[in-house]
Amino acid sequence: MTIVAQIATLVAAGVHLLAFVWESVLFRRPSVHEGIFRIPGSDVPAAHLWAFNVGFYNLLLGSGAIAGVVLWWAGHDTPGRTLVVYTCLFMFLAGIALAVSDRMALSRQRGDGVVGALSQSVPPLVALIALAIG
Repeated sequence: MTIVAQIATLVAAGVHLLAFVWESVLFRRPSVHEGIFRIPGSDVPAAHLWAFNVGFYNLLLGSGAIAGVVLWWAGHDTPGRTLVVYTCLFMFLAGIALAVSDRMALSRQRGDGVVGALSQSVPPLVALIALAIG
């Protein structure tokens, strides 16, 4: 189950690193702010600071998860596993918060936020379950 936990952690990290790129690097592109986040161009100046900051949260979470796996692979089991558990728990709970907030906000829209919440919360949940099992 260790390899499942490590792979799921790396997938979760990849999701968060991709979110960083969208939120902090490419946010001003219409294909990103309108296509992914459903934010109209007129709202980009107001939302950009928020997106930029949230993007860095995602960068740090993804980097922390990768660092945990690398530490684990390098034989530093306790700090590696601890970092993996912390970042995966953080990601999972943040995904739940996103699902709850998107459910309220998107009940009048298409519901695309559910996909984001699932992609944010399922891989770290798989890692946490794999760690708990064995």
